[in-house]
Amino acid sequence: MAYLKTRDDTAIRWKELGEGRPVILIHGWPLSADSWDPVMIKLAENGYRAIAYDRRGFGASDHAAAGYDYDTFADDLADVMKATGATSDVALVGFSMGGGEIARYMSRHKGAGVTQAVLISSVVPYMLKADDNPEGVPQSTFDDMADGMKTDFRAFFTGFFKDFYGDKPSEEERHWAWMTTMKASQYATLQSADAFATTDFRPDLSSITVPTLVIHGTADVTVPIDATGRQVAAKVPSASLIEYEGEPHAVFATQTERLGDDLVNFLGNA
Repeated sequence: MAYLKTRDDTAIRWKELGEGRPVILIHGWPLSADSWDPVMIKLAENGYRAIAYDRRGFGASDHAAAGYDYDTFADDLADVMKATGATSDVALVGFSMGGGEIARYMSRHKGAGVTQAVLISSVVPYMLKADDNPEGVPQSTFDDMADGMKTDFRAFFTGFFKDFYGDKPSEEERHWAWMTTMKASQYATLQSADAFATTDFRPDLSSITVPTLVIHGTADVTVPIDATGRQVAAKVPSASLIEYEGEPHAVFATQTERLGDDLVNFLGNA
């Protein structure tokens, strides 16, 4: 396994496949870079250099004691780009909470080196229900999630992945997700859940000026499309939306082939 160090000396595990234009893939909560393996193969076969990394606290990266906020996550992404030499003509692809890294990187780091972006089942622009965000998720839902993780961390995720995947993937796929989650820091998992639930990315949207593809399942109950994907498509002039009818949150597993094709087609239009 390859590792790099962030600016605060956190070890981040990363991997790559293929050669060509760099495409950096940012995984969702509470998984790891390995969730991108089929997509990485597809990208490599089509002439791209696919790079994926484990977010701090997850997978085989350091279980850091701090840094589970989107400013730090965006800085970690910048450090990954620098360490891997992927600093120009980069496409960023973020799944679920990974979309937040993209939005915050584009504002905090002025989108340096990025020429395309893809938000898949993304939490952007704002998950939390509020008077000015009526389609969001109630705070009580996130409170229940936190209570469940604190009460019985392992049992909570058995139930969570039923909604995350819907009824399409195999039991083995859900088992892999559960096993991967058990390698994560419980503290990081809790702190990251709070970050994606409460971070308001609406001020970051104006910084997303590169061509952007939004992909979201219409039956996503984990990250509802009305509060997220459709909002980005409506508010970011450079964004286009592809809705996966009837699909749940984990489209990387339920629509792997279609997702790979849509990514390759979008990247080819750069």
